[in-house]
Amino acid sequence: MAIKGRILLIAALTAGLAACGSEQDVGSSGDGGAGGQATAAKKPVEATARSEDARLAAFFQRAFEARLARSPMGQSYLGIKTDYDKWDDLSDAHADGDIALVKGQLAELRGRFDPDQLSPRMRLSRRLFIALAEREIANARWRHHSYPVNQMFGWQQQIPSFLINIHRVADRSDLEAYIARLKGVSALIDQLIEQLRIREQMGVLPPRFVYPIVLRSARNVVRGAPFEDGDTDSALWADFLKKLASLDLPAGEREQLLAAAREALVTHVGPAYAKLIAVLEEEEKMADDRDGVWKLPDGAAYYDSRLRQYTTTKLTADQIHQIGLQHVARIHDEMRAIMKKVGFKGSLADFFRFMREDPRFYYPDTDEGRAAYLKRANEIIAAMKARLPEAFGLLPKADLVVKRVEPFRERAAGKAFYQQPALDGSRPGTYYVNLYRMADMPTYQMEALAYHEGVPGHHMQIAIAQELEGVPMFQRLARFTAYTEGWGLYAEYLPKEMGFYQDPYSDFGRLAMELWRAVRLVVDTGIHAKKWTREQAIRYHLENTPNPKGDIEKAVERYIIMPGQATAYMIGKEKILALREKARAALGPRFDLAAYHDTVLKNGPLPLDILEEQVDAWVAERRAQ
Repeated sequence: MAIKGRILLIAALTAGLAACGSEQDVGSSGDGGAGGQATAAKKPVEATARSEDARLAAFFQRAFEARLARSPMGQSYLGIKTDYDKWDDLSDAHADGDIALVKGQLAELRGRFDPDQLSPRMRLSRRLFIALAEREIANARWRHHSYPVNQMFGWQQQIPSFLINIHRVADRSDLEAYIARLKGVSALIDQLIEQLRIREQMGVLPPRFVYPIVLRSARNVVRGAPFEDGDTDSALWADFLKKLASLDLPAGEREQLLAAAREALVTHVGPAYAKLIAVLEEEEKMADDRDGVWKLPDGAAYYDSRLRQYTTTKLTADQIHQIGLQHVARIHDEMRAIMKKVGFKGSLADFFRFMREDPRFYYPDTDEGRAAYLKRANEIIAAMKARLPEAFGLLPKADLVVKRVEPFRERAAGKAFYQQPALDGSRPGTYYVNLYRMADMPTYQMEALAYHEGVPGHHMQIAIAQELEGVPMFQRLARFTAYTEGWGLYAEYLPKEMGFYQDPYSDFGRLAMELWRAVRLVVDTGIHAKKWTREQAIRYHLENTPNPKGDIEKAVERYIIMPGQATAYMIGKEKILALREKARAALGPRFDLAAYHDTVLKNGPLPLDILEEQVDAWVAERRAQ
């Protein structure tokens, strides 16, 4: 998805944010007596709640503006062009300022707003603001435990990816801002190198396998014109030329802008990347093959904090490991049933080998094969869009497009991911597929992958959250991974109930992707709590999943770089499904699937315990009706 860390915590500036949580007065059915007295008594309470809601909404808006003002990149991600010529500040001093601001906002919230004076909806928003603020303050302890240069979302590839995909151009001033950002790469990479040096002193280095990957991607950024002679343009130069060509400008202005962009690339971007590459080459000599974060200072406590953050539960590493083993066994049994259905003779391991190796399950590794994959992915998305009203009341307004991961970053990027739409509608939601190696993209997983990243998965949940009315923007943009990724995995399962996955091999693909998330519980905790090596984790994957080895290696390397994150998917999905079945049992014929989904989606992302409270309240309300 997008840049991690602070971007995910940024609240957005919105125009005309409505006061949240106001409720319509409920009058009595009679013309006097007890009902009329109750209504008269209730009105002052409701009026007070509306007044306090409005005050708190104004506070939230001020808090949004203050946070957003500190992140030029966050503004751009949201389609806002303030500070459009700047990068984020990566310094510790700036990070300290972020935490000071959050602490001040938290103190103001607690000191000025009594939850008893708020409507239920705004009480929920207050709880979420506190939860996010406390999480950010707690995470400050682990600021330097991350790997800012890594193969998943490291700065070496985020810089060109941001300029190409996020920096939109509508007029000359946007191109001038682009050029200013190119010039600013020098200072940005200086700050990045400072952060790398701090981590070196602490002994916080990624494992050795990371360095060839990130060095290759860094060198790719400065390969081609104008950095080198030849006929091939670098990714950034090609992007600038394309964006310049989209504007109708006089020839003289075009030449000035071309000269300025070329100069910025050659004198700022090129030398900055050369400096970063030199530092990474030094670090590569210091790195070792220990993969888990147990090797870091207070590594066990750090990993515990990651599990709590990502799952929003108190589950321990050992408990999560055991949950994973149980799900692996269950899914293997369901896969054996599909083996019987298709008449396959042999063991489950034999079936896995067949699914890995039979060419019928893969498009050719050619331009035509890639085009065919994209065409089929669009067809899957279109078919699901047509059926969404059957299971949902809330539907996203933002469009969804399918795109191939750009060649400059496809070798290092994951197999598929989603990028949220701009708030102003200027950029749709994007389902990215990585077609670098077609053998890593089996056709039997295409349905489940599209449902997860697109609809009814991430696009459904994230776009709806961004578009919610009467909900504070920080709440719409919050990220609770167990909720967000749990929804994505639930969205793979739901189409099965809707009649999709008619091809048994595609249904096997659905199970294969669920198995992938179950194995993650075992492998992530194995690496970071049980000191498994990268090779052990790869071997466990190979023995227990049908995925190709290249796919597995990328996944394991991702778990190493993002400790705990991969555990959130299955934990979240199982909670969403369990709450649904609990509600169905309580309501019987009054259970409504679309209403349940709307209940899950209507408040934006939530920690799992608070989500359970919301579902329980919905059930109680329907039973009372």
